[in-house]
Amino acid sequence: MLIAYIHFLSTVFMLGLIWFVQIVHYPLFSKVGISRSSEYQAEHQKRTSWVVGVPMLIEAVTAIWLVIEPTNGRLLPFIGFLILIKVQLSTVILQVPAHSKLIDGYTNEKISSLVRSNWIRTVGWTARSVIATLIVANG
Repeated sequence: MLIAYIHFLSTVFMLGLIWFVQIVHYPLFSKVGISRSSEYQAEHQKRTSWVVGVPMLIEAVTAIWLVIEPTNGRLLPFIGFLILIKVQLSTVILQVPAHSKLIDGYTNEKISSLVRSNWIRTVGWTARSVIATLIVANG
């Protein structure tokens, strides 16, 4: 059960963080002046990696662990793992390139694209948090 609790904590941490990013942080990119946007984006990427790197790694390792050694059935951990793959693919395929484009300077179109595509992760971590809660509650 310890792995299930660690998984729950890392997933819920990412849930809170992604909702903050979706509703507050990403939309505020449009308030950064174009003259400082490249510098701001570079610093954003550097600082963000420190905040999300370890929780995302812990979440991934514990998700795999729960698929291999489930605490109370395989279905919920497997569904949660599939959603995590989608979230991670979205990060690599959509969000990382979107942030790279912002290094060249902000436009409303680039920021709107980032906010829209980030809903994949926001919905994914919301669903994962429900699943992680159920895994712990049923354990």
